Amino acid sequence: MLQSSRSQEPERGPEQEPASGRAQGPGREPAPVAVPGRAWLALALATVGFAVNFWAWALLSPLGPRFKDSLDLSSFQQSLLVAVPVVVGSLGRIPVGALTDRFGGRVMFPLVSAATIVPVLYLGLAGHSSLGALLAGGFFLGIGGTAFAVGVPLVSAWFPPERRGLAIGIFGAGMGGTAVSALTTVKLVDAHGLAAPFLITAAVLAVYAVTAALLLRDAPGRAVPTEPLARRLAATVRLGITWQASALYAVAFGGYVAFSVYLPTYLKTGYGLPQADAANRMAGFVLLAVAMRPVGGWLSDRLGPVRVLTGSLSVLLAGAAVQSLTPSLAPVGTIAFLAMGAALGAGSGAVFALVALLAPGNQVGSVTGIVGAAGGLGGFLPPLVMGVLYGKYGDYGVGLALLGLVAAAALAFTGTGVRHAVSRRIPAAPAAPARTH
Repeated sequence: MLQSSRSQEPERGPEQEPASGRAQGPGREPAPVAVPGRAWLALALATVGFAVNFWAWALLSPLGPRFKDSLDLSSFQQSLLVAVPVVVGSLGRIPVGALTDRFGGRVMFPLVSAATIVPVLYLGLAGHSSLGALLAGGFFLGIGGTAFAVGVPLVSAWFPPERRGLAIGIFGAGMGGTAVSALTTVKLVDAHGLAAPFLITAAVLAVYAVTAALLLRDAPGRAVPTEPLARRLAATVRLGITWQASALYAVAFGGYVAFSVYLPTYLKTGYGLPQADAANRMAGFVLLAVAMRPVGGWLSDRLGPVRVLTGSLSVLLAGAAVQSLTPSLAPVGTIAFLAMGAALGAGSGAVFALVALLAPGNQVGSVTGIVGAAGGLGGFLPPLVMGVLYGKYGDYGVGLALLGLVAAAALAFTGTGVRHAVSRRIPAAPAAPARTH
């Protein structure tokens, strides 16, 4: 399937796994490709836009317990309230990614940011008086979660192949916008009232939308598809990289989402930690994962995404195996969780280095949309499974063992199918000519 897409792909230059040597002549390395200042400006604007939109996207989650008390919601209703914007944002990445391929990030970033202002203001000023109003606002709040599918094709087009892993990894660190929401929303509500975090976020979104409209530019020579949206999505679905990256991202980013959602409950229930302590430890896990995402991209530029994914999944497997035994939290459990957080962050960065390497240039947005949706949705099954297993066995060990099995399966898949796809896309470096005497 990858072979069939090459005829549609514009010339992109040599894209080698650096571990085996980039395309080079006998006995010498190629000169590094210069990256223009406009590319770094586009990366900075895209990263800020991703963070700001994710900040808005995550506004309801920290307020779930407050709405549960004030509106007398059931546990299921509270879970539904938190899940709606996440599910909509994840699925919405599919059409938004395809639209970004067509219209570019210069149009789509200001548009997504401006559109997100509407549900943010609605929720802050009027839409918090009933469950129905919150669900309606949360549905449209999901627009903010689609920003990820705008930034990856924008950044990918600006950077040469050997720098894309680092660039997309830096952009991916914008997922730390969810940590901004987690750390500030409740404090702002307590200090200034329920509307405060929504009004502040709306103002930041408005400033960003105007700034992006004025300063953001698409890369020169960006490949623009001409086929209809439905046909392009159908072609994307037929690409092998779409499903390979989706499977891996559901494990890497899905694991990050699952832990960021469920880790406070795990630590409170399994280890008896106070809620504040559990939340602080979760924040440390999230920040480490966010910091490791650009590292994973940077390493992918040098070692190749397959090697980085192999290392990340191996660490995840080891950490899950250790934690399935429910060791003491200090120091073994803490080390295991931090190692898994670092592995999930680096693995997430490596997945999109793989997308930048294998996806046709005019389909990066469409592929990103589907892969991003898989990652977002992959984070919501594990908390449900963990809750069911704890209710049945009174222990989280089985759930961590299942995570280890999933990591082992992803590791085997990376070493076989994904490695084969990369080797087909990238020919081996030519051997040095034999000497004659």
